[in-house]
Amino acid sequence: MRTIFFFTFLLFLTACSSIDCPVQNLVETQYALMDAYDNPDILDTDTLNIWTRRVDGTDTLVLNSLCGEASTFSLPISYTQPEDIFCLRLNTIERVSYQDTICIEKENYPHFESVDCQAAYFHDITAVSSTHNFIDSVTIHHSQVNYDVSNTHIYIYLKANR
Repeated sequence: MRTIFFFTFLLFLTACSSIDCPVQNLVETQYALMDAYDNPDILDTDTLNIWTRRVDGTDTLVLNSLCGEASTFSLPISYTQPEDIFCLRLNTIERVSYQDTICIEKENYPHFESVDCQAAYFHDITAVSSTHNFIDSVTIHHSQVNYDVSNTHIYIYLKANR
């Protein structure tokens, strides 16, 4: 009887499989501030803050006080909304405040690693647009948004005389 129990226990242990869920399961959009010559544009003494509106209608701060040598940043992307809208406020050293809005249209599709893992949503950015107070233009550099954070998805070209 002990032998049967022992072999049943061993069979149970070997039947278990390891679940290979991704450790980095955060899907974010990568942005780069650019000048007119396709070079990274740093903010120096200017400060950038970014808000977005949640599904429940409340505003939330998603980037607080980006300044100095920074020229890239990441922002969250909504799972199932067809469009994300971000409000950007640039505060200059002269205490002048500029505000722009960026709209990102996208297609969302679920991504499954395993039935045991939490579902993720990947995205395909189809269009971007903005207002033009301190932003000259926005372009899609890499449209596929997934786990790979090495890709810069959107270039934000800043006006030279801001």
